[in-house]
Amino acid sequence: MTTRWRLLQHGARSAYENMALDEAILRCVTEGTSPYTLRFYRWQPSAVSIGYFQGVEQEVDRQACATQGVDVIRRLTGGGAVYHDYDGEITYSLSIPESYPGIPRKVLDSYALLCSALVVGFESLGVPAEFKPINDILVRGKKISGNAQTRRFGGILQHGTLLCEVDPHRMFTLLKVPNEKIRDKLIAGVEERVTSIGRELGEVDRERVTRAMVDGFAEVLDIELEPGELTDEELALAEELRKERYESDAWIFKR
Repeated sequence: MTTRWRLLQHGARSAYENMALDEAILRCVTEGTSPYTLRFYRWQPSAVSIGYFQGVEQEVDRQACATQGVDVIRRLTGGGAVYHDYDGEITYSLSIPESYPGIPRKVLDSYALLCSALVVGFESLGVPAEFKPINDILVRGKKISGNAQTRRFGGILQHGTLLCEVDPHRMFTLLKVPNEKIRDKLIAGVEERVTSIGRELGEVDRERVTRAMVDGFAEVLDIELEPGELTDEELALAEELRKERYESDAWIFKR
């Protein structure tokens, strides 16, 4: 029997709202008050997110971010610093109980399963993608999607990037690098090792990209995705988390 999930597509929000919503949805899903959820969103303004275990001062040029109007946020998930460009990225997140049938108990194995849905989505767009452990999607050896996962509150939150366009020059004005020579090498490295939907297809139809990923998850997980809305409980909890956690210096500078 096909399991029904909720599909959320509600446009762009700030980094603080997005990360608060990811946690709020996860908490409500694990408490049984919200359905299993797949969400797609964008970042407005653009933002730099750092992994849960990173330090802001070591990773982010805060002055450059402030000058360019770029938010800085700490994620609930691990991994490295990521630049989320409003025009350059679609982000997905999924929230399910840790006991969800068919999801491997080992995180690395679950990456392989969940990321295979993205591979199916990319391939339906005509982009020859493959999963690269631990948590990347590659196209002809170049990264087009990075993913991160955490298991908390009895649930699984996985979110990741779908790169529409890549601007390594802007990225490395916002992230800390030792000096200009290193910056140039890093920019060249990104241009060699990272690709995008725009580069592969010549254009980006965000609606088509999202639909392809929805179909990929439906096929791989044997689920039916029904468009839905955020609940009042999720919105209230997200607002609380935004104010008390994600926008607070105590959280952002905790390491």
